[in-house]
Amino acid sequence: MNKPATPSSAPAISAEVHEILGWQRLLLWPLGLLLRLWGRTLRFELTPEDLANYTKNNQPVAIVLWHNRLFIAAEIVRRFRQGRPAYALVSASQDGAWLTAFFSLAGLRTVRGSSSRLGREAATALVDTLRAGHDVGITPDGPRGPCYELKPGSVIVARRTNAPVLLVGGEFTSSWRLRSWDRFYVPKPFSRVRMRCELLMPEQLADRDAGLVLMRKRLLAINPD
Repeated sequence: MNKPATPSSAPAISAEVHEILGWQRLLLWPLGLLLRLWGRTLRFELTPEDLANYTKNNQPVAIVLWHNRLFIAAEIVRRFRQGRPAYALVSASQDGAWLTAFFSLAGLRTVRGSSSRLGREAATALVDTLRAGHDVGITPDGPRGPCYELKPGSVIVARRTNAPVLLVGGEFTSSWRLRSWDRFYVPKPFSRVRMRCELLMPEQLADRDAGLVLMRKRLLAINPD
């Protein structure tokens, strides 16, 4: 049975969706507040063309960014996608329950289900979310990599909805890198982030295999390490 939509989550796609308790959510509140304040200190630098693409709001988009740039996702939505909720696919597991609660505190909403392979049910949930007029966020090399290996889910979702794909690029002038599989970026407070983006239109993804090659090539180009 589908879980009713709430302010922080879209319909779930798993029969066993774990949730956290209210007191556990309270434990995350200081961390969520810290993330919001931290994000507001970042100085985003972008060209007028990139700004126009980020703020193009006449239709929902699939926001695609590498997993190691996730730190800036909530701030992108807050600054550039005002008035259009953004949903991310999060596991139905207990870990996913904590991540969902954290995302809600950071200003993001979630679709719950298996994100390992972006299977049929997960893709359908994201497609339904786009068709309902909401943005979706996809990390095509997540949740466990390999880093910068683009899985087909983002192209599949975009092709099924004819939605534009907003490719996100972020170059950090000052940051820490975690010892995770993706060398996750944590920009230092008050540092500059050179923001880039490209819009891929549905016709550019008409051929799935060619679309995958194009998307990975462009993501790598706008995300120099």
